[in-house]
Amino acid sequence: MPLHAREHRAVGPHRAGTRRGGPDRRRIRLYGLAVVVVCAVVLPFAVASAGPSGDDTDGETAVTVPLLARGGDGKASAVPAAEGTAPTRPPLPPGPALAARCGPELTSPAGVEAQTCVLARGSETWARTYYRNATGGPLETVLSLMGPGGRSVRMSCAVSAEDAPGTCETPPGDTGGASRGGLAGYSAVAEFARRAGYGPLLLRAGSGADGASKHPAETGS
Repeated sequence: MPLHAREHRAVGPHRAGTRRGGPDRRRIRLYGLAVVVVCAVVLPFAVASAGPSGDDTDGETAVTVPLLARGGDGKASAVPAAEGTAPTRPPLPPGPALAARCGPELTSPAGVEAQTCVLARGSETWARTYYRNATGGPLETVLSLMGPGGRSVRMSCAVSAEDAPGTCETPPGDTGGASRGGLAGYSAVAEFARRAGYGPLLLRAGSGADGASKHPAETGS
């Protein structure tokens, strides 16, 4: 009997050790699974928060936002196109720098505000006018882009009676890289009237330094 008791005592600790080892291995496996799950959740967020390297903005230069394209707090804001106007171009993709030359913001006694610009990027050049119509009635504007050799492009846009900023622009044309110092050969002018070609001219706003504008309603021209 004592021999059997000693054998029982000798076997007992071995079995107890086996029981202790089982839960430890399960805990290790659980910890390993937890680490894998945490890595699977955290790593995608870390990669997303890193974002692009910034190469997409190479060659992009800031262009002064025309006065009429700014909100009341002086910050740049989106300029919605008035109903019936030519569709505005989508945001410019990364690429060659955008060049712009804008005339001053002008206001007519009738309540029309406008600012006209010549824009160029890569091989494309076009004209755009920013306006606000506070006359209380619908207007029409004719925007013209003049280039070297007597070339010109015209676009007619309807201006709604809403007192809100709007835009009108000509289709972009291939000018062989006017943005590389060739803007001096281009000019743009926007003319606002009750009916284009029929009513009195309310405002003429150009891209030149002086706006290339007079108020014909005052001069009778």
